[in-house]
Amino acid sequence: MHNVIVTGGSRGLGLCIARRLSAEGYRAIVIARQMSDQLAGTMAHAEQFRPGSLHFVPFDLCDLQNIPNLVKTLHNTAGPIYGLVNNAAMGLDGALAMMPNAQIERLILLNTISPIVLTKYVVRHMMADGGGRVVNVASILGFTGYSGLSVYGATKASMIGFTRSLAREVGTLGINVNAIAPGFMDTDMTQSLESEHREKVARRSALGRFAEVEDVAGAIEFLLGPKSKNITGTVLTVDAGATA
Repeated sequence: MHNVIVTGGSRGLGLCIARRLSAEGYRAIVIARQMSDQLAGTMAHAEQFRPGSLHFVPFDLCDLQNIPNLVKTLHNTAGPIYGLVNNAAMGLDGALAMMPNAQIERLILLNTISPIVLTKYVVRHMMADGGGRVVNVASILGFTGYSGLSVYGATKASMIGFTRSLAREVGTLGINVNAIAPGFMDTDMTQSLESEHREKVARRSALGRFAEVEDVAGAIEFLLGPKSKNITGTVLTVDAGATA
């Protein structure tokens, strides 16, 4: 059973990814600050039908100093780490001119610096173990932009650049590195939009609808699987054609 770390897996897209991987034969190791009711329910279900396929590790990914110990402990207890899905991120919005500096720093810390540092230590083990897969969750906002999300967009664009360069660094060592760029999805965030604005955003896409979290989870499963063995350094866009 291949071990795959999924950060930010206690709710939303991260939880959907973990659930999908667990169902497809992986051992999903969810890292999040705290347990959620949704994650607890998903773990109970997984334990009933696929014992040992879903684990939870409480950890604050902003705690950069302890990331090396986290990865070392995971490797020692679970065994080789086959996959890493860097999903955890903050989505705070606001005009740049009015955004507090502390908020800017926290966004960049969690969305960019933390996944880079985590990847550094996971990749070291992948090198020693003979290979692996890294999937970074970016966003179409990393290349389209969106008013009020300049800092968030900057963090996601940086993850795309990180993906392309790291893929070249570690490719000959058997490690594939890709990014996934979701568009607006049918989630709590878009549910909060006014219905008129929501419909307008959906109509802009080629398919006239939002992508769903299950679509993104399926794409990530593909990038972790054997059919994508020759795909690396690329960005897979899942946005119902919003950027077509």
